[in-house]
Parts: sequence; structure tokens; C-alpha cells
Amino acid sequence: MSHWKRFTQEPKIAYFSMEIGLSAEIPTYSGGLGILAGDTIKSAADLKLPMVAVTLASRHGYFIQTIDPEGRQREASATWNPGRFMELLPVKTLVTIEDRDIKIQSWLYRVKSPTGGEIPALFLDTDIPGNSEEDRHITDHLYGGDLSIRLKQEIVLGIGGARMLEALGFSIKKFHMNEGHASFLTLELLDRARHPVEDTWDERASWDTRRVMNQCVFTTHTPVPAGHDRFPYDLVKKVLGDRIPLPLLQELAGKESLNMTMLALNLSGYVNGVAKKHGEISQSLFPGFEIHAITNGIHTFTWASPYFVSLFDKYIPGWAHEPELLVRVDNIPDEEIWEAHCGAKAYLFQYIEETTGTKLDSEVLTIGFARRSATYKRGDLIFTDLERLVHIGKGKLQLVFGGKAHPRDEPGKQIIQRIIEKTSQIKGQVKAVYLENYNMEVAYRLVSGVDLWLNNPIRPLEASGTSGMKAALNGVPNFSVLDGWWIEGHIEGMTGWSIGPPATETDLNDNHASEDLEDLYNKLENIIIPLYYEDRAGWIRVMKNAIGKNAYYFNTHVMMRRYATEAYIR
Repeated sequence: MSHWKRFTQEPKIAYFSMEIGLSAEIPTYSGGLGILAGDTIKSAADLKLPMVAVTLASRHGYFIQTIDPEGRQREASATWNPGRFMELLPVKTLVTIEDRDIKIQSWLYRVKSPTGGEIPALFLDTDIPGNSEEDRHITDHLYGGDLSIRLKQEIVLGIGGARMLEALGFSIKKFHMNEGHASFLTLELLDRARHPVEDTWDERASWDTRRVMNQCVFTTHTPVPAGHDRFPYDLVKKVLGDRIPLPLLQELAGKESLNMTMLALNLSGYVNGVAKKHGEISQSLFPGFEIHAITNGIHTFTWASPYFVSLFDKYIPGWAHEPELLVRVDNIPDEEIWEAHCGAKAYLFQYIEETTGTKLDSEVLTIGFARRSATYKRGDLIFTDLERLVHIGKGKLQLVFGGKAHPRDEPGKQIIQRIIEKTSQIKGQVKAVYLENYNMEVAYRLVSGVDLWLNNPIRPLEASGTSGMKAALNGVPNFSVLDGWWIEGHIEGMTGWSIGPPATETDLNDNHASEDLEDLYNKLENIIIPLYYEDRAGWIRVMKNAIGKNAYYFNTHVMMRRYATEAYIR
């Protein structure tokens, strides 16, 4: 038996995600969705859950970001070689695209845990001799190309991924779609459920869909319309063909265009949002479906800085495998918490000086903000009133920013440009720096090395927001709009601070920009800055609460136990 075949010996949960972030060296992720997928798989390995992951190889990654002298984002390919990290499996499969058979191969990456657990992750790849030059590049760039390329990528992921698992000999008891990109796997399952041969789709459609629903779990991540892929049916017919009758496809995926989210919703027996509030928002967006909520988490061992790893090992043995033990953080003396934080801060500041030439002051309260640069995340909100920011922060604040805009998101790129313009305008008064090419490696330093984590999206558009969980794990309090996970993790003045009014809306058009801004400035000036400089013991108490009341619960171990009991075992 080939050594990889041991993974096929027991039925598995197949976890499909367009992007997976396992390490900075494997750049097959763009942001939170991919990092969550990587953390999910790591926790599955820790917990020895029977899982296999499926994604695309994305040989040229998402992109490497540089910022030009005018503050404009520039993109370059993040090319990597799967052969350095993975084993090419000897089995291939086919998908039909534009009436051509396209070969797909897969690379096996083993996600290993110190517990002895091991999860196989399959990276699908069309760069194979025998495929046309055009087809060899389908899986090159994550979220790259035009609508036609995106559609082809999603066919490779969903249909190709399901066929690859079958070709390799995997027995799958549940298919878990992490976002709608993999929804075409439901069509492959629907096709398999169509028997005996003489049956027509229409005669057996209801029976077929029930069978597929019993196999599928779907997690939706975004209330933002751009997060739900749609394809015109004329393009679908051209690329996918008409193996599935158009009336049935329209019934399952939408009348006007093929909506990947609707397709997944209609063919999944269990659907969930990624925070309690997001579950409510998703329920209002998609009435008629039962939408649950399982709040996202982070893989604690991945995201704890080396300084806190040592500290937790000393005072809370077993924390990495049982993150709920972090509730015992009060066992750690205050001075050792502060010492670990100062180590993480120095680690970050050294990186900032090496990469930007900017030397930050370790004694000054430092705020971190790093997100995908999208308009609803409002990365430049704190700069709205520069005069007030300087009045509040001169000599008392430092700001560190990071994040990429999608190459075709012009408004997102303009936000980066505005942040860089504003930082130059307050130069000499409030130090601020924008870190290029935000990735897992930069995030690892940033979330633990700042003193306060800022998040100010337009509510209720933040589905979850796991970067704040990474900060909390490292004793960095959150200062955030009440949206996503922070509604559940926030205790005012204890685990951090809120920005703006309570979260009562379900309307996507509600906007509290003026209230949010006023509250942000007021709390900085009157509560946060005085606490940091005048009451170190009080500040450390908030740091400990961030660990003991947030990090102990908002992790992927807790999340995966809930998926196992609520979604997988049905």
C-alpha cells in the first residue's frame, strides 16, 4: 500500500476552501478566510478529527504587495514551488470545461500535530503537460483573472476536488464548504445521486437533493454582496456545459444568474454563519433557510508569540491543546505578563525598523490596525480629524497599519493611499507606519507587539474578525466596533472597549460613522490613554482579561468541537 493511502482507511470530513493559510511560505491565502481555514485544519489535527482538506495550488499565490512613493499599491506574483513542501500524488482526474477535458493533479501536504494527529491537505493543480497552455494556468493565481477564470477555478475546486477524492479512494461522510467557492461540488454529488440510469433529473430532483443535503455543510462568511460569487448563465453554459438542465440550476442557484451562495444554501443540510450576530444577519439576508451560528476561532499555538508561549508553558501547562485552561491566567504574576508583552513589542519594533527605517518608541501606546483594505473596514477612520488626532495623540500615540487591497479594488487601494498621505501630514507629531505585504509572518509579529488592537468596520458588515482574537491571546485588548465576534467577547473596560452604539441593527444600510468617530476619539483621550500611562496595574488587568475571558473561548479547538457535534454528526 502506498504510504499516502493510509489516509483513506476511514471515512473523512472533506473540508473545501478556495484559500488555505498554513504558513507564510505557502502563499495560498489572501486574508481571514484562508487563515481561518489553516487554523481549522491545525486544530483538526490536534484533536485527531477524521478530516481531509481540499484547495487550489495557486502556484503564483495571491500577490506580493509593495507601496510606491505616491502611496499606490503595486502587485507582483508570489511564485512558489509546491514540490518544496509537498508530495505529488500519482492519481489524476478530469473535469470538462468549454467541452475540453482538463487534467487535474494534486499535491499532498501533511498537517502534523504534536498530539500525533495528521490531516492530509490536497492542493489541486492544472499545470500539467497535456493540458493546453491556457488551461495549465487556471490554478495559477488565487482570485486572479476575469469572471471566466474565476468560474473555471471554482469548477476545478468543487467538481475536480470531489472527483479527486473519489479517484484517490477517500470515503467522505460530510462535505464542508468554507464559503461558496466550492459549491459546484454539490452538482457533482447531485449527478452521482442520479440513478438508475434511465431516470431523468426532473423525475428524481427532490429525492436527489435530499440525499445531497444529507452530505453537505456550508459556512457563509460575509454579508457583503461582493463576497457572494455570481456568474451569468450564458457564461455558465459556455464553460460548464448543459449537463444539468437550466431550469433545475435556476431553481437551485437563482433565476437571473448562478449565485454560488444560493447553490450551497439549497443543497446543504446544515448552514452556519461565523458569529452569533452574523448568523442573524445571514438569516435576514436569506429568509427561508435555517442558519445556525458557530463563532470562528484561532489556532492558539500558531498565534501566541514566543514570549507568551514560554509564559503559558510555565504557568498553564497543557494550554496549547486545551486553550480553555487560559481562564487560569491569574496564576501568572503581573510583572511577567508585562515582561512578555515588552518582549513581543521589541520583536515587532525591530522588524518595523529593519523594513521601514522608522524607529518607534517602546514606551509609547501603540495601536495596530491590519485588515484587507476594503471600504467597509474604514482603515482610515482614525485620520478623519487630523487636528483632533494630533491633540489627543501627540507624544502619547503611535499607529501601525497593514493590509492588502484586491488588485481590482480601486477604492480599497485609495484607502491605503489616504492612510499613507495622512501619516505624512502628521509626521513629527504622531508616528505612524504602513507595513508592506501583510502576511502570516507580519501578522504574527503585529498582533502581539502592539498595545491595542483597533477595528472599526461599518456595522453589521464584519462577519467575525479573527485578528482581534489573535491580539487578545497575546494580552492585547481590543478597541472595536460592536460587530462580529466582539459582540460576544466585549465587556466594557474589562476585555477592551467598544466603539459606537450597541449592536442592534440587522439592516445592512445602517451607518453610525459620526457616532463611531466621536466615541473613538473620546475613549482614546479620556479612558484608554490615561489608563495606559497612569494605571499600569489597571492596564495589565485588562490584558489578563483579554486572555482569560476571550482567548480561552475564541479558538478553533472550541469551534471544531462544535462543528463535530452540531454539523458533522447528524
